[in-house]
Amino acid sequence: MKQNEEVLGFIGLGVMGGPMCANLLKKSGRQVVAYDSVQAAADEAATHGAELAASVAQVAGKADIVFLSLPSIDQVESVCQAILESPRRPSLIVDMSTSNVSRTRALAERLAAEGIDFVDAPVARTKQAAVDGKLFISVGGSARDFERVSPYLNCMGSDVLHCGDVGSGQIVKILNNYVVFMTVSALAEAITIGRQAGMEAEKLLTLLSQGSADSFVLRNHGLKSLAKDDFPEKTFPMTYAIKDCALALDLAKEGGFRPRIGAYAHDMMCKARDAGYAQNYHPAVIKLIDGRVKTDLPERV
Repeated sequence: MKQNEEVLGFIGLGVMGGPMCANLLKKSGRQVVAYDSVQAAADEAATHGAELAASVAQVAGKADIVFLSLPSIDQVESVCQAILESPRRPSLIVDMSTSNVSRTRALAERLAAEGIDFVDAPVARTKQAAVDGKLFISVGGSARDFERVSPYLNCMGSDVLHCGDVGSGQIVKILNNYVVFMTVSALAEAITIGRQAGMEAEKLLTLLSQGSADSFVLRNHGLKSLAKDDFPEKTFPMTYAIKDCALALDLAKEGGFRPRIGAYAHDMMCKARDAGYAQNYHPAVIKLIDGRVKTDLPERV
């Protein structure tokens, strides 16, 4: 089938998947068959021109490529099983969720045995980036499959990188976020020390941004959130950050490595979740790091 005749499927129309599907509809020029178990999310996709399906099987019955944007590998495996059980199947599945690496690779092998190609293409950046079509998308899969899907991924992202074979996209995404979480913790500590010494956070970070401590996380998470003490809900909440950080720690464990900095960042975010910040933007962890919210961490010797 020629690419200009391909029908696309999209399953998972949540905070990220909804705007991603909207951009795919707007820019690809292709028919998109969409499904979400939440009717309001499906109805929103319909306003952008999606043809709604009543089930995963209906998407599989019409689409040649199916894109997934789901909470975790558990849902990805479940949806792929439903696709395998469908009378008609797509030739390619693109998982844009953030998923466990080893289970992603095992799923790809299972699908390949049934004649379905698989690409992992998890996304990074914010909900606004999803709306603007400026996501960072790290892709794992064959060169052939990457060439096939990259025009569609470019509808959703401004930076689409082929990282290697299946699973490589997940590795890059997971470790990208892992570095972000550790950097947020480091910035929170720097702000705490600076405030105790009499320097206002925004001034401190602005000055640090002029030196070798500068980074995207400093200018984005630091200046826009940490310095302003602004941690809204529905902006990459603590629970999402904990999940991604845990995936990195699992990956480390599989390789026999015991991380310490990342384990601290994960522990603090878990404590922040338990303290009532589960749905707040994850830099809210500063409230525990600077002592405004008490934790049971041991005192520094």
